[in-house]
Amino acid sequence: MNTFTALNASTPPDQSIVDVAEHHDRTPMPLAELRRTAWTCSIGSAMEYYDFALYSLAAALVFGPLFFPSSIPSMGLVASFATYFIGFAVRPIGGVIFGRLGDRVGRKVVLLITVTLMGFASAGIGLIPSYAHIGIAAPLLLITMRILQGLGAGAEQAGAAVMMTESAPRGRRGYFAALPFLGIQMGTVCAGLIYFFMLVGVPNIAETWLWRVPFLFSLILLVIALYMRLHLKESPAFHKAQNEEETAPRQKRSLRDILTASRRPILGGLGLRMAENGGSSIYQVLAISYLVHTVGMGGRWGTLALIGAALVGAMTIPGAGYLSDRYGRTRVYRAFAILQAITAIPVWYTFSRGNPIFSLIALAIALGIATWGMFGTQGAFLPEMFGVYHRYTAVSFTREFSSVIAGGISPMVGEALIALFSRFHIGGVQSGLYAWIPLSLYVVFLSILAIIATFYIPETKDRDLLSEADSF
Repeated sequence: MNTFTALNASTPPDQSIVDVAEHHDRTPMPLAELRRTAWTCSIGSAMEYYDFALYSLAAALVFGPLFFPSSIPSMGLVASFATYFIGFAVRPIGGVIFGRLGDRVGRKVVLLITVTLMGFASAGIGLIPSYAHIGIAAPLLLITMRILQGLGAGAEQAGAAVMMTESAPRGRRGYFAALPFLGIQMGTVCAGLIYFFMLVGVPNIAETWLWRVPFLFSLILLVIALYMRLHLKESPAFHKAQNEEETAPRQKRSLRDILTASRRPILGGLGLRMAENGGSSIYQVLAISYLVHTVGMGGRWGTLALIGAALVGAMTIPGAGYLSDRYGRTRVYRAFAILQAITAIPVWYTFSRGNPIFSLIALAIALGIATWGMFGTQGAFLPEMFGVYHRYTAVSFTREFSSVIAGGISPMVGEALIALFSRFHIGGVQSGLYAWIPLSLYVVFLSILAIIATFYIPETKDRDLLSEADSF
C-alpha cells in the first residue's frame, strides 16, 4: 500500500460505517469528505516534513560551511545542529499558542495559519546570504527563520491528528488518523530526491546556489495547501462540542489548569514520544550525518537511504493505524517500540561498517518500520487520551515538549559525541567511528521509556470523543 492507494482506500464492505452510522460522540462525515480531509491534512504534513527533511539534509551537508565556518569542521556541524534544535525548542510555544486557539475557534483556522507560517519561513531560508557575504547576520537570519518554522510546526501535526481522529468513524480512527502522516513520506521523499539529483552532478553543493531551490519550492506547496484548506470543513466532534458550549457555556480553563489536570496523560504521552520522536530525529538527521561525514559514504547514499526508509514508512504508517484499530493502541505501539530497541545495536553497527546497501536496508528497518510504526499508531492514540475541550492544546503540548527533550537535542548531542570520539581517538579511530556504541544505546534507552509508558496508559481506541474527561 503506497501513499496514494492508502489515501484513496475504500472502507470495509459495510460502507454504512462511515456514511450513515450514528455514533453518540459525533455526527457522521460522508466518505468522500473524509477522504478530502485526509488529503488536506496530508498536504500540511507533507510541507512540514518536506521542510524537516530539507533542513535535516542541509544541516548535515550544507549549513556548517555556509553559516558556521570553523577551523574544526565537526564544530561547524554541531553549530548547524544547534539551529536545528532551536526549531524544536520553540515548537511547544507554537503548540500552546495555536493549540489554545484551535480549542476556542476551531481546528480549520489554526491549520490555515500554521501552514502559512511554515511555508514562508522555509522559503525565507532559501533567500539568506552566506556568512561570507553578510557575516554574523547570516546565522542570525537562519535562526530567525528556524524559529518561525518551529512555531508553525508546533501545532500542525497535532491539528491534523485531532482533525482526523474527530472526523473518523469509531472503530476506524486509527487507520484514518494515520493517513495524514503519509504526508511525512511525501515530504521526505520529495526533499530527498531533490538533494539526491543535485548531489549527482555537483561535487560540493554548498558552493553553489542550487541548495536554495528546494527551500524556495516551499512556496508552491504553500499555495496548494492553502487552496485545499480553505475548503476544509470543521471536525464533527468539535462542531458538536461548540454547539453544546453555546447552549451551556463552560468556564474557560487556563493553561496551568489544563496541564495540572491532565498531567498523567501528558506524562504518558511524553513517554511514548521519547522513542518515536527521539528515534525519528536520530535516524533522519544524525544517522545521515554519521554515514556521510564519519563513515565517508557520500551524500548521495545518505539521501538515498532516507528515501528508501520513507518509502517503507509509507506502507508502515497506514498499516500500523489499521493494526491499532484491530489489536489496540497500547499493544501495537509497544510492539514497534520493542522492535526499535532490539534493532538499534545491529543497525548502528551496520552503519559503522560502511556498506551502502546494508546501511540502506538497516535504515529502512529502523526508521521505516520500527520508528514510523509508532508514529502511525500515535495518530489517534494521543488525541483519544484527552477530553474534547482541551484536546488540541494538550496534544500540541505533549507532542512538542517531547520534541524538545527527545528529538531536538538528539542530533546535537550525538554529533558532539562523534566529535569527542574523533578528537580523542576513542576506539583508535580518528573519524569517531566507534561513536556508534553510545548512539545505539541511547536509542535503546529511549525505546525502553516508551515500552514502560504503554503499561501505564489504558486502551483508548473506543473512547467517546465528546467526553470532557481524559482517558486516565
